[in-house]
Amino acid sequence: MEKDMTKGSPMRLIIGFAVPLLFGLLFQQFYSMVDAVIVGHYLGVDALASVGATGSVNFMIIGFCMGVCGGFAIPIAQEFGAGHEENMRKFVGNSVWLSCIFAAVMTVAVVMLCRPILQVMKTPENIMNMSYDYIVIIFLGIPVTYLYNMTASILRSLGDSKTPVIFLVMAAILNIFLDLLCIIAFHMGVAGAAVATVVSQAVAGICCLAYMHKKFTILKLEKSEWRWERSFAGKLCGMGIPMGLQYSVTAIGAVVLQSAVNGIGSNAVAAVTAADKLSMLMVCPFDAMGSTMATYGGQNVGAGDMERVDQGLKACTILGLVYSLIALVMVYVAGSKLLLLFIDGEETVILGNAYRFIRTNALFYFPLALINIIRFLIQGMGYSKLAVFAGAFEMVARAIAGFVLVPAFGFGAVCFANPLAWVFADVFLIPAFFHVRKKTARILAKS
Repeated sequence: MEKDMTKGSPMRLIIGFAVPLLFGLLFQQFYSMVDAVIVGHYLGVDALASVGATGSVNFMIIGFCMGVCGGFAIPIAQEFGAGHEENMRKFVGNSVWLSCIFAAVMTVAVVMLCRPILQVMKTPENIMNMSYDYIVIIFLGIPVTYLYNMTASILRSLGDSKTPVIFLVMAAILNIFLDLLCIIAFHMGVAGAAVATVVSQAVAGICCLAYMHKKFTILKLEKSEWRWERSFAGKLCGMGIPMGLQYSVTAIGAVVLQSAVNGIGSNAVAAVTAADKLSMLMVCPFDAMGSTMATYGGQNVGAGDMERVDQGLKACTILGLVYSLIALVMVYVAGSKLLLLFIDGEETVILGNAYRFIRTNALFYFPLALINIIRFLIQGMGYSKLAVFAGAFEMVARAIAGFVLVPAFGFGAVCFANPLAWVFADVFLIPAFFHVRKKTARILAKS
């Protein structure tokens, strides 16, 4: 059920909210890893590279969907924290209408543009068709991406981080079964991995929707609360679109970088793909901290308590630092062995490059932690437009790496592209938080 984060120990609340999120993210990455393991071992290095070559454009589009849904949930969290239940339900109703519109328009547009995008990204010819088969099915599933992320975001905005995780775990298990069925039994190739992902996410979204309808009486909307209202839709777009653009703008830099990697060859693509799969697993706690701070910040700003916002930021930053050090040790001790999950041990060059990539990234995990903690807190406080600027700083850094550093220094520059982007973003975000904090405190004092 719903959880009020405006009372009690900030550290305890943050850990209690983040841990279920973390398990959900770990399972999400787990079945993503299983995808890579099955594709890499049963279909080969080229198939693994074909999936990896779509990673940045996948993040650009699917990340936009996730960001929009997260942004739509912020006014819901703020109204819940303020105790304005009728307005909260109106925001829920209008977010449903907007999600349907966004999903329909985006699906048609991106499916039509899939192949031209892959061509612009210099996707190697030997993996072009497999890359297209994979990504076009993922993009046909955009409506179910909105379904799961919107329902999960609403539940989290009310303090329930556990239920979306339960359904995500179910989806992860289903995804693994469907992977094996589609790839090994039905011989569908990389398209089978995409079908498994879309179907499993659809099941998770439907389950979240059914649970909300049955258990959350606070979300029982009257007919009038379903009505489209321009002011509510405008505020939702003002929160959601910038958060979506934050992902997409960041991903533009990733697309530039991916194009540079593609230009090095499919072996480099395979190395980065394998390293990214392992890295995404390692950084799940940072993503959980970010989502937690969005809800925590939204509820406490809604309640008008800036002191608790400061306490929450301090507590989460300590957690981020501690985990960054733990993750660094884990990567250096076991990273090379874990990469064998994705790449055959005989592919020594690919393995060496993948380990070099993840080891370099691990040195900069704490700047990444700060990005997630501060950016999502700022968004939860209602200043999601600033997130676009943070994404722009990341985009510029990756574009510099892709256009200048990779052509000059090769794979070594690829390894430093993410750390450079994280540092650039923090240079903007840390001063931005103090500006936002001062402005919010002034507004709350007046009201």
